Amino acid sequence: MEGRPALGRAASSPIPPGAAVIEVHVGELRQLFNAIDPSPFRERDLDPKAEAFIVEWSREMPSHLPLALLVHVDRPSARDDEALLREAVQAYFGAEAESSRRRLRRLFHVGRISLFIGLTVLASCIGLARIIESRLQDFGGILNESLLIGGWVAMWRPLEVFLYDWWPVRGEVRLYDRLAAMRVDVRSAPGSRPSGEGES
Repeated sequence: MEGRPALGRAASSPIPPGAAVIEVHVGELRQLFNAIDPSPFRERDLDPKAEAFIVEWSREMPSHLPLALLVHVDRPSARDDEALLREAVQAYFGAEAESSRRRLRRLFHVGRISLFIGLTVLASCIGLARIIESRLQDFGGILNESLLIGGWVAMWRPLEVFLYDWWPVRGEVRLYDRLAAMRVDVRSAPGSRPSGEGES
């Protein structure tokens, strides 16, 4: 499979002017899909290499431009298959966007639970440190510092979630939303015919 990105490629296609176009070249449309997936054509997963190629190029495209996928085929299928390809690609990336949303919700759920646990541990450590410091004059300072450090360590996980972990997942949601909304066009090699035509 070959491909390259282009910007604003105009043609008699559903691709809007000014779109960031990802171009893919395959022998036939079915090469874009996972061959071992038993689902119907429109519900089939994309081939892992095709998905990785499309996603990787989409990351390089300007974020303010709509995306479009231009598929060049050597042995085109019937028009119905081309229409199914458009539906399948958009449905696949729509499902990926929803999966990323669920992952983001789970991450925030874990973050809230971790925050509750962390604050509870931190408050307990601070309270215990004050009691120890008031009763153990000689060793109170060392134990006090140890408990405070332990309390803040307990806050590490919720801080990691809410400061760092969530925004890459949110970026995936936005990317897959763009891919789910992208226009898909199929172009056949000059002189080629859909399989089954021209046969006697």
